Amino acid sequence: MSDARNRMVARAAREIEPGMVVNLGIGLPTKVVDHLASDFPVCLHTENGLTGIGPTLPYDEANRNLIDAGGAYISTVKGSAFFDSAVSFSLVRSGRLDLTMLGAFEVAQNGDLANWKIPGKFSPGAGGGIELAQKARRVVVLTTHTDRAGNPKLLETCSLPLTAPGCVNRIFTDMAVVDVEAGRFHLRELAGGVSLEDVVKATGAEMVIPDGDLPRF
Repeated sequence: MSDARNRMVARAAREIEPGMVVNLGIGLPTKVVDHLASDFPVCLHTENGLTGIGPTLPYDEANRNLIDAGGAYISTVKGSAFFDSAVSFSLVRSGRLDLTMLGAFEVAQNGDLANWKIPGKFSPGAGGGIELAQKARRVVVLTTHTDRAGNPKLLETCSLPLTAPGCVNRIFTDMAVVDVEAGRFHLRELAGGVSLEDVVKATGAEMVIPDGDLPRF
């Protein structure tokens, strides 16, 4: 993982507060667990049937039966619990998740999220992302600020099929931390080595920029 992405994931990990129940979605969010102290008091949830997730493990140390929703080998912690998908999604649907961290292809300035389908490319389906985005008390996104072609992922309106409307509260990118408030993007923090002009140019919608120096991560 690049230094910029690693900084983004480390910054996103600081969003987690002691005592939370947190779902880590497929992709970049699954890396967050590696930035939490081993004794940090949090209950991490993966929708394929586990609460109480420890650090990811290399292949030669892993239990092949223990994977997260993205297929990475994970470990357990004291108090871990296993269950089937029905119980897992009962936890989601009943609003017991304080926070979910999801990846994204696009996020609109009103908080719409598109993260499951790019037309013309294979997708196994929307999966649990729809319910995570709708039912978690707070939804944050981890994504690169632009796609591989340099096109903005933060847009006025999503062009891809939506996962859920108006659900995103905060976005962590390799360039910035951006909040979604009252239908607009609000810039909160800048990544090290990134200028304000860089972020504005890479964003496909108007952004509210506060006065004064912005914090760096």
